[in-house]
Amino acid sequence: MPSVAGWVVVALLCIPTVLAAQQEVIVAVQVHGNTITASEDIVRASGLTVGAPFSEKLLSDASTRLEEMNAFESIDVLKRYASISDPTQIMVVIQVDEGPVRVEVPDIEAPPGVPPAGKARVVRRSRLNVMFVPILTAQDGYGLTYGAQFAIAGHSSPRRRLVLPASWGGDKRVGAEYQQEFSTSAAPRLRTGASLQRRTHPFFDDDADRKRIWGRADWSLMRQVRAGTEVAWESTSLAGEENTARSVGADVTVDTRVDPLMPRNAVFLRAGLAKLRLPERNPVRTELDANVYLGLIRGAVLSLRGLRENFSEPAPAFYKSVLGGTANLRGFRAGHAVGDTLVAGSAEIRVPTTSPLRMARFGYSVFIDIATAYDKGQKLEDQKMERGVGAGIWATAPLFRISFAVARGLGSGTRAHIGAGLTF
Repeated sequence: MPSVAGWVVVALLCIPTVLAAQQEVIVAVQVHGNTITASEDIVRASGLTVGAPFSEKLLSDASTRLEEMNAFESIDVLKRYASISDPTQIMVVIQVDEGPVRVEVPDIEAPPGVPPAGKARVVRRSRLNVMFVPILTAQDGYGLTYGAQFAIAGHSSPRRRLVLPASWGGDKRVGAEYQQEFSTSAAPRLRTGASLQRRTHPFFDDDADRKRIWGRADWSLMRQVRAGTEVAWESTSLAGEENTARSVGADVTVDTRVDPLMPRNAVFLRAGLAKLRLPERNPVRTELDANVYLGLIRGAVLSLRGLRENFSEPAPAFYKSVLGGTANLRGFRAGHAVGDTLVAGSAEIRVPTTSPLRMARFGYSVFIDIATAYDKGQKLEDQKMERGVGAGIWATAPLFRISFAVARGLGSGTRAHIGAGLTF
């Protein structure tokens, strides 16, 4: 006779055979994710019924039937065990995604004697998510620019969007930009687009036209450090010069500002390098913009800035740096001079007059600017450093900023400078 151990082995070998002989049966069908379509209609369309024998083919056939409804963006038909003690009891879970929906609420306060318009109901929204923001800026030397920017994104993939800006006034521009983001932090943010632009150059007093096709990738190296690379093809026209150029460039930004509109004890550094391939020369453009913000007593901030833009060879008129205005030298008009090289610095004390806890903040500032611009073949030590001193008032609020300053350009005269814009 077999020993006790032998009987145990025989019993264990027989268990799979016994379980295999037991037929799995559907004991429940559940629907999840539906908002518009009734659960009963989904179960009926799937062909699944409680008490029917279960098989993997049954799941596949149910999924096919639901896809034929063309009512869902995604469908998953899943097998789940309904009982721990009885593995033959199967529950089928149908997970569906009907896409974006909205709730339509009728007018509840109907006139006397008029029946209510009806009950609130859920309806399907468009598969496209269209967003809109206005464009409104005032830039020294170019005037008022106004327009709109539209963004079109799919609800199922918000990391992809198409941006369509259109503006008029000081900066006339129309274009299209495709943006792609990824869930992993190691992947870059990709952007590519094309645009047409025209604005009046403040120095040459002539239309500066540009047609451009470009692509850019941005990486977040650390929480406060970003890097980017860009390639572009563009055609430009200014002051009788027409040029076609290809460019490739890279830049690095270090930004520790918590509040970009009113930074304190922070730095903003940007270094960029770009090479242009023109028909007769290939100049390299470098840019270094360093900003330091030091906190003083009573909320005041000392802002220090150093800026240098430079071309390695003589650049076409369209690409030369522009001196003057709020960009780098207050007290002088924007377009006071142009050059292949621009060097500028400023020191400014900003004093808020309202609490930093308020949404809208106001204040005043005093400043001194120093800058010059010159062409290749000349030296910095031979240039006259223009200076401007002045004071101004400013206001910041969520999504909006405005500033007004009056500055005296030493040896030039007194000028008023206004800047404003929406920020998003």
